[in-house]
Amino acid sequence: MPLRAVAFDMDGLMFNSEDVYTEVGHELLRRRGCCFTKELKDSMMGLTPRHAFEVMIDACSLADTPERLIPESEEIFISLLEENLAPMPGLFALLKSLEAARVPAAVVTSTGPRLTAAILSRYDLARRFEFILTSEDIAHGKPDPEVYVLAAGRFGIAAAEMLVLEDSHYGCRAARAAGAFVVAIPNQHTADYDFSMADLVADSLEDRRIYEALGLDPS
Repeated sequence: MPLRAVAFDMDGLMFNSEDVYTEVGHELLRRRGCCFTKELKDSMMGLTPRHAFEVMIDACSLADTPERLIPESEEIFISLLEENLAPMPGLFALLKSLEAARVPAAVVTSTGPRLTAAILSRYDLARRFEFILTSEDIAHGKPDPEVYVLAAGRFGIAAAEMLVLEDSHYGCRAARAAGAFVVAIPNQHTADYDFSMADLVADSLEDRRIYEALGLDPS
């Protein structure tokens, strides 16, 4: 099937926000006398906030609840955005090409609505997407396919007509299970993950093969 729409994951795909989350994890656990290890970070990546913090609580035996950790982590995250958030290479060029070709795009993220809005507002990007789906729009987070099935329905197309851009293995598994065309773009945090389920493993959002898959001019 021809590809008629694009769903963007956000953290680590559109922005370097995984770097910011790493700092948040370190600070959150420093306050509790614990360490934020790579193994813990990897086990939390791509999950909804509630699920991610349940993993953290179990791993570190914290006397906390997700209801306490989520708002505290959000405050830390927002305090770090101004000096630390940056778009990933190729993001704006790809958006411009999609807009020129009238290919609709959406943001499909496991992040909650407050932080999603905080990130996108830094570059006034919300208006450039057809819709935005966050953790509050679904009952089951990635790797469950629910969010990408929902996205295809919002686009009004079959999932096989939707190209999904993801940086995490949970996200790629969700997109694959939904039946979408899956493009994995590993970053420094996910480079050693298994992306064998992806249709394409790209170098970055600048990769010409993404443009070719969509029938766009990469120039």
